[in-house]
Amino acid sequence: MNKIPHDEPLKREDAVILVVEDVAETRDGIERLLSADGYLVEVARDQLDAIVSARRQRPDLILVSLAGLSVDVMVAARAIREDAELDENVPIVLFCVDDIGEGDEVAVGRNVHVTRPDNFNQLRGLLTRLLQRIPHAAQLREQEPIFRDVKSSS
Repeated sequence: MNKIPHDEPLKREDAVILVVEDVAETRDGIERLLSADGYLVEVARDQLDAIVSARRQRPDLILVSLAGLSVDVMVAARAIREDAELDENVPIVLFCVDDIGEGDEVAVGRNVHVTRPDNFNQLRGLLTRLLQRIPHAAQLREQEPIFRDVKSSS
């Protein structure tokens, strides 16, 4: 087990991103792009699937793109974080097409960000900024018994 010093930023290869997307083609595309960037990616197709995945994998960031009104998607995203018993420091990024201009990003609560990136590089920048705020999440995750069990069984 590699120990990550508490004062070093989280590296991409240590960061787990949970992608919650209800459209399979979009979910697969996001997973491929983030994996190619070096992130560990866990995918979920809906809120219930995301809660199970988040409990098992303990993500460092949750990326949510679900059909529905923005308010409902935000409630679902917060429920994922709460029901999976994740810390409020785990950022949530919501893809939103209706309530925000293309290329915009808005913070809408405790570590919840709404974005409508106009390209993947813009999303990369947002993820990098948010993950840099988590200096030792991977080390903390490895100390949790549920993560050690999943990691040792692979």
